Amino acid sequence: MSLSVTGAVKTRSGSSVTVIEASKGWVPLRLSELWAYREVLYYLAWRDIKVRYRQTLIGVAWVVLQPLATMVVFTIFFGRVARIPSEGVPYSVFCLAGLVPWQFFASGLTNASNSLVLNTHLIAKVYFPRLLLPLARVLAGIPDVMISLMLVAAVMWYHGIPLRPGSLVWLPIFLLLACVTIIGVSLFLSALNVRYRDVQHVIPFLVQLWLFATPVVYPSSLLSTSWRTVYGLNPMVGVVDGFRWALLATGEPPSLSVTASALAAIVILVLGAFFFRRAERSFADLV
Repeated sequence: MSLSVTGAVKTRSGSSVTVIEASKGWVPLRLSELWAYREVLYYLAWRDIKVRYRQTLIGVAWVVLQPLATMVVFTIFFGRVARIPSEGVPYSVFCLAGLVPWQFFASGLTNASNSLVLNTHLIAKVYFPRLLLPLARVLAGIPDVMISLMLVAAVMWYHGIPLRPGSLVWLPIFLLLACVTIIGVSLFLSALNVRYRDVQHVIPFLVQLWLFATPVVYPSSLLSTSWRTVYGLNPMVGVVDGFRWALLATGEPPSLSVTASALAAIVILVLGAFFFRRAERSFADLV
């Protein structure tokens, strides 16, 4: 519940009592609380990392096997059967470079959107900024991206494609753009999921639709130049194109599409944060 101090009331004995009431309407984000509770964020993220691979048969190898298996399937059907162009590089490398940020987005969005309903015991008993729960789920997926990038480097080495340190320095920026996108969308979905539990069934369908609206299995160059900026309003377009350019140096450096994606991601994040804070007051009652 979001609280606000409404003032001080003097009692008959002359002492003052601070009156605290539930906040109404739109409330401030109070981002300083996130920094004050940074140790809680670290604990939640580290807990999610450990729980993810507890009692698994092959552990972190799933991080490599999942994109590798998906790459093989996509290469067969989209690369060889459909013969989708791959901007001058082997389709397997082209596809894998797009799958790494996409799977980070898909898993992060799913986990973060379900983070509140999976932590009802914490929400009902302990106070901390509820925004830490989806944020921790997103941060917990970053080590998986680092491991997956090693797989991309290995496949590039196998095909004789050199790494370019000059463009690799842009990878953290595109990864940050992916994080902003995931957090912004998951703030809407996680807050709605508390009130309407069937939202969790909509999320896989949403992710599936979003996949085909993002240039994972096809290049953005298939669209005309005039449409690429509009297409870039999908924030994941800038992320996937940016990852491919930084890793493979395919095409021209993404500029307009990344700018449009960054602006769209920031708008989604700000609106999602205010919506989340407004809905936060009822979380403890609904979970």
